[in-house]
Amino acid sequence: MTDAHSRLEALAEHWELPPGVVPRLDALLDLLAADPTAPTTVTDPARAVETHVADALDALALREVREATAIADLGAGAGFPGLVLALALPGATVALVESVGRKGAFMRRATEVVGVDNARVVVARAEAWPDGLGRHDLVTARALAPLGVLAEYAAPLLRPGGALVAWKGRRDPVEEADGAAAAAQLGLEPGAVHRVAARPGAEDHHLHVMTKVAPTPPGFPRRPGMARKRPLGRRG
Repeated sequence: MTDAHSRLEALAEHWELPPGVVPRLDALLDLLAADPTAPTTVTDPARAVETHVADALDALALREVREATAIADLGAGAGFPGLVLALALPGATVALVESVGRKGAFMRRATEVVGVDNARVVVARAEAWPDGLGRHDLVTARALAPLGVLAEYAAPLLRPGGALVAWKGRRDPVEEADGAAAAAQLGLEPGAVHRVAARPGAEDHHLHVMTKVAPTPPGFPRRPGMARKRPLGRRG
């Protein structure tokens, strides 16, 4: 039994994952290790189980994640956290949103290998995905953009009462202030910042939550690229 498999079993027990998830996560880690096109530098199963799988499952500590029924994972890359959340939450549908075609192709292979039927790949920019507008109660994003930019990506995609959950490292007061200023313009309200329990490689990780409390103002989403080029918020 490999260390990665043992760790997956421990994670499955801790988070009370559905039966049969561990072999499917094993298959996902095997694909990362074997496929040279995997769009991540962390492919060794012993490292990937922490960097990708455990990191994704940390979000199950949040009610907004556990109760989600329609999730959009932005900048999904190699499928994290979205593909792991799809396995952990079989009652939810998950859109793996990625603008880079080769990454989308890898995720399509991954969904087939893992055998997940509640996740689909969307090759598009978040700002240029009209079918996603107002349809999600959860938007997730890991290592994608500053909080103010993420707020602009997420707000149009969320239903009233839905939430953005952003994976971040060490807290940055300036980024958080900019994120709060952007949120105020977008109908979002920053909530608690949850510190993730430390483990090797994730000593200072946090999950930031913003909730949609008002309709998205007219004019959003702006055209692709504008959220980064001319960010909302204090410095925007």
